[in-house]
Amino acid sequence: MRISRDAALGYDCVPRNEAATAALARGSRAMSIADHAVRTRTIAFISSGAKEADEALKTLVGLYGNIAPEEADVIVALGGDGLMLQTLHRTMNAPKPIYGMNRGSVGFLMNEYSEYGLPERLAAARPSIIHPLAMRARDIYGAETIARAINEVSLLRQTYQAAKLCIEVDGATRLGELIADGVLVATPAGSTAYNLSANGPILPLGAPLMALTPLSPFRPRRWRGALLPDAARVVIEILEADMRPVAAAADHFQIRRVDRVAVAMDRATSLILLHDRGHSLDERILREQFRY
Repeated sequence: MRISRDAALGYDCVPRNEAATAALARGSRAMSIADHAVRTRTIAFISSGAKEADEALKTLVGLYGNIAPEEADVIVALGGDGLMLQTLHRTMNAPKPIYGMNRGSVGFLMNEYSEYGLPERLAAARPSIIHPLAMRARDIYGAETIARAINEVSLLRQTYQAAKLCIEVDGATRLGELIADGVLVATPAGSTAYNLSANGPILPLGAPLMALTPLSPFRPRRWRGALLPDAARVVIEILEADMRPVAAAADHFQIRRVDRVAVAMDRATSLILLHDRGHSLDERILREQFRY
């Protein structure tokens, strides 16, 4: 995962000045790529390293060739959802279409695996545009770290003691004290992951929303979270941070002993996932709401 300590980003996590110009340019390039997703003449294959993925890699490279990811029109990721998230993070500064084929377990973000007709599948695939969350976390020593999350930013207690958190939205305190195992902010794309397991709501992919979901809340016990506009800025203060240590995680990247975390949607960064017709990401998220 690419981590930046960019002084141009404030606690609102919104790029400013030169950083804003660069971010908007990245977003424009990403949209251009999505509009021309049929340009899939050159393919970069990557594997998760699992046995099935490596076998598929060898077969597909023999059939279609392979070039470096930075030079390809499209990246084909062979593995599970973990590999897809890693690939999205690795290409976040220069997004390009990513087409996943499931050689893992769940594969919610992936397409079905097949060795045949790949160029035709890529040309017919539908792009889904997703935006990551920008997290700025400060630890108890004053060090600040910026990271991005495709699924969610989560805060979790580090010891047997529950965390005590104060939640602000757009500068207003909305919950003065939440006693819980933690709390998370999820994107629509990530709403079916950890957020759903924590009884958070499933969000349609195109919904301009973020899910704010508590993890095992003790007080207030009946609080089940909130739906926030994706333009909102969420700031979470850790109360008694020394006695009740809390870690913050942006997807798989973790910072320990934080005392303040700010989260906002980074709409200047657009990431592109390709899916077969009839199996788009928004269709999968919709189907997930009718499972029991």
